[in-house]
Amino acid sequence: VQLQASGGGLVQAGAFLRLSCAASGRTFSTYGMGWFRQAPGKEREFVAAIRWSGSRTYYADSVKGRFTISRDNAKNTVYLQMNSLKPEDTAAYYCAAATALYSPTDYTSDRDYGYWGQGTLVTVSS
Repeated sequence: VQLQASGGGLVQAGAFLRLSCAASGRTFSTYGMGWFRQAPGKEREFVAAIRWSGSRTYYADSVKGRFTISRDNAKNTVYLQMNSLKPEDTAAYYCAAATALYSPTDYTSDRDYGYWGQGTLVTVSS
């Protein structure tokens, strides 16, 4: 599967953005999907993930209550709605896909994802 992320930009603190990740392939609905981010000089970190069916979602504590992950399997797209953005949310955001995700730990570990899109940059000014 190939992934194409979009929707990043420069916004002020408190604003919102919606990231999209479009996937190629007819088996998108079988993939667990995740969003990760990497700020300059920092390691990549988990942001949010969603099961193939959309029945369960997972969030990093730092974004819980502000970000919402969703997916539309008919459109082969996963979304990340980001509200109340903070300067510390500034990073390159990456979407990722995997088929062998079982436990919550699997969904939050970037090592368990085999497919990655290019990053989309989110910059939040104070």
